[in-house]
Amino acid sequence: MINITEAAGQYISHLLADAERQGLALRLAIAGQRPGGFQYKLGFVREDEQAADDVVIDAGGFRVFIDAESAPNLQGATLDFVETPEQSGFRIHNPKTQWTDPKAIAIQKLLDEHINPAVADHGGYVTLLDVKDDIAYVALGGGCQGCGMADVTLKQGIEALITEEVPGIRQVVDTTDHASGTNPYYQPAKGGASPFA
Repeated sequence: MINITEAAGQYISHLLADAERQGLALRLAIAGQRPGGFQYKLGFVREDEQAADDVVIDAGGFRVFIDAESAPNLQGATLDFVETPEQSGFRIHNPKTQWTDPKAIAIQKLLDEHINPAVADHGGYVTLLDVKDDIAYVALGGGCQGCGMADVTLKQGIEALITEEVPGIRQVVDTTDHASGTNPYYQPAKGGASPFA
């Protein structure tokens, strides 16, 4: 199912040796998507928090729980722990492609090659979350989250390009909580110009 490197296994065992963590299991899940791949969630849980449909991996000194929805997209992935002067933390190498649906693949390509480079000038990015019933669900982050021009960027730029370039997509829905944006490119009251305007 998932491979755990020796470095990751040793570090997890070290963390679980703490008296407050003894007897816990590691839960690994796919929490969503971001540009370039999946977004993962790692955390310790009590053994009695194992769900009936969890995939359970015996990793030697500890167990790993993977929810049934995440499991297919984690098949063949490797959990590693990296410690260098530049970075320290867990890294997941996943051979699975982020999307299998042709429309989602086409939208992701547009995001990677055209849309995200345009909004990056304003410190923003757009993440494809899902495609259901010919509707693309996205989230705006960075300078786009809470930006006074986010709606213009979405309708005149992102949605216009996606619906024009990806046959069958009829709408793009922004799921972003713009009220929680901490660094919008344009404050809502100040106006400005969309990178697509």
